Amino acid sequence: MSDCGMHLIPAPRRVSGTLPRGRAGRQRGTGFGVDTDLDEDSARFEPGEGGGGFALDEDTGVDAWPGTEAVARWLRATVGAATGLPVAPHRDGGNRVLLRVLPELGEEGGPEAHRVAIDGRVVEIAGASAAGVFWGAQTLRQMMGPEAFRRAPVTAKRTWRLPEVVVEDAPRFAWRGVLLDVARHFLPKDGVLRYVDLLAAHKLNVLHLHLTDDQGWRLEIRRYPRLTEVGAWRARTKIGHRASPLWDERPHGGFYTQDDMREIVAYAAERHVTVVPEIDLPGHSQAAIAAYPELGNTDVVDTTALSVWDTWGVNENVLAPTDNTLAFYENVLSEVLDLFPSPFVHIGGDECPKNQWKRSPTAQARIAAERLGDEDGLQSWFVRHFDRWLTERGRRLAGWDEILEGGLAPGATVCSWRGYAGGVAAARAGHDVIMCPEQQVYLDHRQDAGPDEPVPIGYVRTLEDVYRFEPVPPGLSPAEAAHVLGAQANIWTEVMEDQQRVDYQAFPRLAAFAETVWSSLPAPAERDHASFARRMTSHYARLDALGVAYRPPGGPRPWQRRPGLLGRPIEGPPPIV
Repeated sequence: MSDCGMHLIPAPRRVSGTLPRGRAGRQRGTGFGVDTDLDEDSARFEPGEGGGGFALDEDTGVDAWPGTEAVARWLRATVGAATGLPVAPHRDGGNRVLLRVLPELGEEGGPEAHRVAIDGRVVEIAGASAAGVFWGAQTLRQMMGPEAFRRAPVTAKRTWRLPEVVVEDAPRFAWRGVLLDVARHFLPKDGVLRYVDLLAAHKLNVLHLHLTDDQGWRLEIRRYPRLTEVGAWRARTKIGHRASPLWDERPHGGFYTQDDMREIVAYAAERHVTVVPEIDLPGHSQAAIAAYPELGNTDVVDTTALSVWDTWGVNENVLAPTDNTLAFYENVLSEVLDLFPSPFVHIGGDECPKNQWKRSPTAQARIAAERLGDEDGLQSWFVRHFDRWLTERGRRLAGWDEILEGGLAPGATVCSWRGYAGGVAAARAGHDVIMCPEQQVYLDHRQDAGPDEPVPIGYVRTLEDVYRFEPVPPGLSPAEAAHVLGAQANIWTEVMEDQQRVDYQAFPRLAAFAETVWSSLPAPAERDHASFARRMTSHYARLDALGVAYRPPGGPRPWQRRPGLLGRPIEGPPPIV
């Protein structure tokens, strides 16, 4: 990951409240930054030496020490734009924002640990790595108030005052991720860049891009141009749940050129967000088969008649277990590796129906020749092949928890989505795990049981429910728990047709998720949600400034509703499985 190892990082205690002006406070832990204020009950105060705190004004310069140049550029582009201040390189005589890497800060908190120390003359932002400095800069921006999140000044003030304070912080988990599904509904490049900024503002550091599925192929592969010429476009789209009778008859699609993706990856890297690509196989592959019919099980179905799928659900058309298929995806992944420096490459591996393989002489011959036993073994054969292939090239395979079926590939990392059980089994077997149970952190699930919730899918998962999510399930030993690299919230877009719908489903719950993966919180039942909800009041103002179309606490606004669109609500509390 960006400047951080894949290991658990113990986090300091989190506190919040209000800091009286003119006194210096020391705060140990701020969460991801919903609120960075302090009170006398929750922090240790010391007499302030500067009297009036720090004045950020036209004379304030940025003193960027080696390794922090990108953070300085970010400060100028964001804080500079919002305030109208030059935020220029520091010259002798003026006050300054000092950026520096101090590796010793990582001795307790790991490579993303940081310290923000403010007195009357200097704002020092120090991090154990460049990533730590960047998260400290995000804390500074949060302390400046919602106006600092706008793209141009909205007030005439030329001086921004900051209290004297010391903030020391570090994240609990090294993997703090969000899956963004751009295969079901395409999100143009500018929308992806915007989501990188939203993740960074919440100190989330992994963007898992779901790039291919039955409904679309979204990444240019130069060796196989039909993947985007054919696979990136569908003739129409089901509106709502797959049982809905409604259709959007407009063609839908789009894709990212390789230069687009290089731009996204570079933009994210400057914000210490790692982009992890997902190329699905052997299931969720009808878009690829529509473009190249020889990839499918041609001995049991006429693959030349297939088109990019226009509805939702689990698709029967899966890849054929042939040498040609393996070579094709090796060539695809060779181009993927050139675009994505991420140590992890996700290959899906989920929801792969075996019916075509059961009827396919080719598949049955492969099972016999490789002594795989059955069709589950055949799925494992696919996963093991690409696990070896990626390992030989210095990368790590990640997949959904179905890759456990038929035996787990030696180097695979499991993304546990059907509940906790797959992650628990993988951790106990010595494999690394990303926790993303659908019952807890699938953000396409509805936020309320009321009739106004747009296209209600799945269980009710409120802001409080997500705030009480715990990535490490009970029962794991310390050694097993160390295999939990972190967690991610998944945003599947079958019923999210545009950016505003994605915003509505993601926020404000993504803020609660960010706190659960950043902070070392009490046990779920003991968490102070009332305090979190109060602190969210100031954070809603930040989201407003960022232009996020979040769900208001009182329910959807009229234009956020989708009356008459069939969903698939599931009643009752979700099971813990």
